[in-house]
Amino acid sequence: MRSFAALLDALIYTRSRNAKLKLIADYLRAAPDPDRGWAIAALTGDLDIPGIKSSVIRTLIEARVDPILFRMSRDYVGDTAETVSLLWPDLPVPPQEATALTVSHVIETLLGLSRSDAPAALAAMLDRLTATERFALLKMATGALRIGVSARLAKTALAQAFAIDVDAVEELWHGLSPPYATLFAWGEGRAPRPDPADVPVFRPFMLAHPLEDLRVDLADYVAEWKWDGIRVQIVHVAGETRLFSRAGDDITASFPDVARAFATPGVVDGELMVKGDAQGSSEAGGSAASFNALQQRLGRKIVSARMLAQYPAFVRLYDVLIDSGDDLRAWPWTERRARLEQVVAGLDPERFDLSQLIDAPDFTALEAVRDGARDAAIEGVMLKRRDSPYVAGRRTGLWYKWKRNPLTADCVVMYAQRGSGRRSSFYSDYSFGCWTEDGQLLPVGKAYSGITDEELKLLDKFVRDHTVARFGPVREVEKTLVLEIAFDSIHLSSRHKSGVAMRFPRIARIRTDKPAAEADTVAGLKRLIS
Repeated sequence: MRSFAALLDALIYTRSRNAKLKLIADYLRAAPDPDRGWAIAALTGDLDIPGIKSSVIRTLIEARVDPILFRMSRDYVGDTAETVSLLWPDLPVPPQEATALTVSHVIETLLGLSRSDAPAALAAMLDRLTATERFALLKMATGALRIGVSARLAKTALAQAFAIDVDAVEELWHGLSPPYATLFAWGEGRAPRPDPADVPVFRPFMLAHPLEDLRVDLADYVAEWKWDGIRVQIVHVAGETRLFSRAGDDITASFPDVARAFATPGVVDGELMVKGDAQGSSEAGGSAASFNALQQRLGRKIVSARMLAQYPAFVRLYDVLIDSGDDLRAWPWTERRARLEQVVAGLDPERFDLSQLIDAPDFTALEAVRDGARDAAIEGVMLKRRDSPYVAGRRTGLWYKWKRNPLTADCVVMYAQRGSGRRSSFYSDYSFGCWTEDGQLLPVGKAYSGITDEELKLLDKFVRDHTVARFGPVREVEKTLVLEIAFDSIHLSSRHKSGVAMRFPRIARIRTDKPAAEADTVAGLKRLIS
């Protein structure tokens, strides 16, 4: 555990991406099997220990220290693993248990125990470790590292460590299981590349650069709507279908209705959405509902029959990567589009349709079309070179995304809570509201991004100086400060007292110049609903 704990400690205090890559790569080259395999599983979020959850850890620590002390410390620190690792009593280790714990021993032991036996085993391990090692163990056991390392970055580090292609690693990843012995054997040249035959594996997505101030010639580029769902890849191999998110996560269990409906051998790329009221949708949006409807299905491991009926999912297809054994990724977009149209013609129209192209004679006309698009299902416009192959990642000049301009509203800060990580000492998460017709202030959203470090300090001071009540870790503040909030869209929501929910809210600026009484109204927000 010592070397893995040292790795996590170094990653937390390292800001540079290249430095993080080097730290992980150095660890993977030096660590033995299967320790490094379990470590990379933890870094990529692919490690799940059913017997260890946050509630278990809280129970263990509250049996050893004053529960009030723990809760107050957790509120201040902002991270359960860090709080527990520091508060856990240091006990003398018996000589027979003095041997250092390894990552593989820890993980394999916890995975082999029942939910009832795992907590005691975890406690015994924590008794043998230092504070830094306890932190690493708890982070690994709960599967919530939050150390500024994405799954893609960890895989990139693995690829760099052994001079192999990261896209090849991505394609193999979902066909392999931790601790990835065959993957490391291939990387070190001790074995051929693993071949997960007859397994639906993930292929890295092709991504787009923001268009920004660039103008393109529509003779070279095709314009297509950018839909407001989640990007998915559907893979069907050997009678099995899987759905993958853009991050490579397997989301098949959340959308079994879509998986059952796709039985065409191959790989397609599209936008997963939920059907809406066709009468209330634009011609471009078809019958797609807002993202808020899709959120009802996201992250569910079991989807009830009622949920399937209430929020029926479908996929609006963008591209085809593989069809009936033919790898089409090197083909130009125009040829792949023609093949995709053939594929869509053979699919269930209730579950799959084709993303529409935008008919515009030139870029100026396209600007007018984009500016007028306020359909709830439209996020903006995609521009794709007609001769572009399907290549992983972002390649300059091939695809561009041109999001519609954000909406804004002036909202009053109502509540604040400390953040996590390097923001754990600051009140950095803000709930804000708008006025009703009878003068009530109702919460309409929560945001923590969009501000500079200096603005964070200003807002933190405001919270501390203007607190009127405390509810656990949450502070209620005087309703005097206005924030201009930018958001992509807004939707009706029965889950919120205000009746609305914002999509991607972020802080655009602090309006110290505006009285709270002049902030926007809930009725005004509802008029922005597409």
